[in-house]
Amino acid sequence: MEGTNPVNKKLAAALSGGAVLVLALSGCSSDDSSEKLNSWAKEVCDAVQPQAKKIEAANAAIQKETSDNSTPEEVQKTDAQAFQDMSDAYKAIGAAVTKAGAPDVDNGEKKQQDAVKELNGLSTSYASLKKQVDELDTKDQGKFADGLKDVATALDKLSKTGNDALKTLEEGDVGKAMAKQESCKSASAPASATTG
Repeated sequence: MEGTNPVNKKLAAALSGGAVLVLALSGCSSDDSSEKLNSWAKEVCDAVQPQAKKIEAANAAIQKETSDNSTPEEVQKTDAQAFQDMSDAYKAIGAAVTKAGAPDVDNGEKKQQDAVKELNGLSTSYASLKKQVDELDTKDQGKFADGLKDVATALDKLSKTGNDALKTLEEGDVGKAMAKQESCKSASAPASATTG
């Protein structure tokens, strides 16, 4: 039973890095952003909040699965579902940013398009991780642990990349406008709790 547990812990650790991505939606609040920008930020934040919760729940599910003595089947089922949820969540955030349109800032359109591309890329990456988990051999403990290790490595890579465009989108006035939104504040608050 030893084989899977440490690996799934590694998976959970890699995951908590990735979750912070969406929860980058916070910053110092300031009142110099335009009304237009505020309403853009509100629309995006309101859409992001439920998705951030979904990503957090998926993280929690994977972490919980590591603390119990779970069977490979249970780990597989939980991880696959979590990756599916994350894929859906990033896709939904991408759709929300698309729907909100370009923020009212310099290069707003390019920043928006880059961020959407990135979010859709993340969605695709998590979908392929789900596929990878689905194909793991749960009958053979050793093979399963090895397969899980590969997933953890891919996940680790994923959590280290892919949020540059989001950071760029949230720079300056956009970040200030987002920081003022209740839904962004509550979406970003729990992020520090997951790094413990």
